[in-house]
Amino acid sequence: MGNASWTTVTLVLAVAALAACGGGGAPPAPAAGRGTPSLVGDAAPAPSAAATSAPPASTTPVSTPAASGAAPGAGALSRDQAATLATLRKVDDHPLWTMTYQGGYDRLATVAPTLTPDAFGCSLFAAHGDPADPVFGRNFDFDHQPALLLFASPPDGYASVSMVDVSYLGLRSDADFTTDAGRRALLGAPLLPFDGMNAKGLVVGMATVPEAKPGVDAGRRTVGSVRVQRLMLDEAATVDEAIAVFGRYNVDFSDSPPLHYMVADAAGRSAVIEFDRGEMVVRRGEGRWQAMTNFTLTGSTEESRRADQRYRTLSEALDGSGGRAPGARAMDLLASVRQGHTQWSIVYGQKSGEVRLATGQRYGTVHEFRLPVG
Repeated sequence: MGNASWTTVTLVLAVAALAACGGGGAPPAPAAGRGTPSLVGDAAPAPSAAATSAPPASTTPVSTPAASGAAPGAGALSRDQAATLATLRKVDDHPLWTMTYQGGYDRLATVAPTLTPDAFGCSLFAAHGDPADPVFGRNFDFDHQPALLLFASPPDGYASVSMVDVSYLGLRSDADFTTDAGRRALLGAPLLPFDGMNAKGLVVGMATVPEAKPGVDAGRRTVGSVRVQRLMLDEAATVDEAIAVFGRYNVDFSDSPPLHYMVADAAGRSAVIEFDRGEMVVRRGEGRWQAMTNFTLTGSTEESRRADQRYRTLSEALDGSGGRAPGARAMDLLASVRQGHTQWSIVYGQKSGEVRLATGQRYGTVHEFRLPVG
């Protein structure tokens, strides 16, 4: 696909509330007791919120109940919850929506997923051949469901932007975004980042693998396999700090396929994190790029990896470009490894803060967003 064929839809979210980021402090103390392990976490309280910002004006708004100071739950929304939902906008008919979460949340609160996946696909790469413009690309290959691009700026963590498959919150059509139950469910969206970037330029994404066997340390809290990505976005500025997050928690795959993870930071470092026979295995990037699809790097060779068509396509292109993927080239590369069930393709600019997003393999229309980074 030539770059000239792109029609770009621009939506810049340089919201002042997202420009500031916290120091990545410790998460709130967990609630007493344990819930059933799930895809997304194991604690109890519902999320809270506490800030305001203006929603973008160029997309379709959704009506929101009047604000109130009531506590979260089945009753009236708090002012901050209502302010969050007031930012909800429809961007395209995939459907893709955006929302800016106002204030904080309990990053270990329980959100019981409404479905259990059988598998994800996914192709990911970190390209840092140009130190001034490192990028991270990711295809999310899964069942067709609504998607949400979520901005958040918690007071005790870094500001971030992330993609959420909201079917896990029970929203499976446009109509669900207009119901009271659907809007309330969206307040759990911060806890479900399927990929994302924070204000330090750290990016994380995941993909399914045939097998992953993490160990269990009785002295650590257990979190779900998607929830751990929220912890990284909130708490980590570098690849080393992201790896350290895994060292503080047990990761539970009981309600999800086995996964491995790719993390990359703005300094050009990257790593793939896998679990093998009870041990965490970290495969750090050694060149100008790193790629990951749906097999483990653990136990494989570069020759055997290139037997995978998507990995081979990514590796040959990134070898040829010296690990550089400027402008539309990164999205073109994702288009070249798309599958029939690719739901979104997203490119994160780790120093620019630019986010370029195409839904439903419609690569002629790329939505642009921005997260203040630095």
